[in-house]
Amino acid sequence: MALALKGRDRVIAALDVPGPSAAAALAARLAGHVGMYKIGLELFVAHGRASIDALRPFGLPVFLDLKLHDIPQTVEAAARGAGALGAAMVTVHASGGPAMIAAARSGLLAGAQKAGVPSAKLLAVTVLTSLAAEELRAIGFTGTPLEIVLRLSRIAIEAGAEGIVCSPEEVGEVRRECGPAPLLVVPGVRLEGMPVGDQRRVGTPRAAIDAGASYVVVGRPLRDAPDPALAADAFAAAIDAH
Repeated sequence: MALALKGRDRVIAALDVPGPSAAAALAARLAGHVGMYKIGLELFVAHGRASIDALRPFGLPVFLDLKLHDIPQTVEAAARGAGALGAAMVTVHASGGPAMIAAARSGLLAGAQKAGVPSAKLLAVTVLTSLAAEELRAIGFTGTPLEIVLRLSRIAIEAGAEGIVCSPEEVGEVRRECGPAPLLVVPGVRLEGMPVGDQRRVGTPRAAIDAGASYVVVGRPLRDAPDPALAADAFAAAIDAH
């Protein structure tokens, strides 16, 4: 999906911090330098709705990265609650299967309608960027990481997901396979020479966007930087570079 966005608008800042006050403090430093904030399990499990409410004053969309994965009925009920929170995007694990993905989509729509807010886009997480081929084989997946990601992407889109989460290594093939419509959100991006931490399948933000990514997710390189805004500007500049 080709979005007419500046580099900073394509950067999603992962606010992986312990509480709402810390999230608000980091969000304040990044306001005007990124396009969206991401709330993950650490913050949401500990503080729930308060973690989203803390970010509302900044006026940026929120990506609620819950990676729901359970039986369809349970996921539908959880998605109904998530859908009422006004987030822009919510994630499930694609490996939960088509019935679970469809149930999540139904829950998001119902929750948003009841709360009178726009419905969140449903994104399906394919293979975590912390997993390489050997880990995938150990847990029973067959094929290469790319083959697994493409298989899960097809299942997810056919079941009603509006976007896919994949690594920089697969995003180009996912875009070719799924076409221009789905949102493709790519974590595991680093600038040249940056430490990769526990990420295994990584790439640069410019390469990810050139390959078809809609957005890139950046966490520790922003959170742990002496100047998070300056660090975000470096990612935005790398995306805008030609």
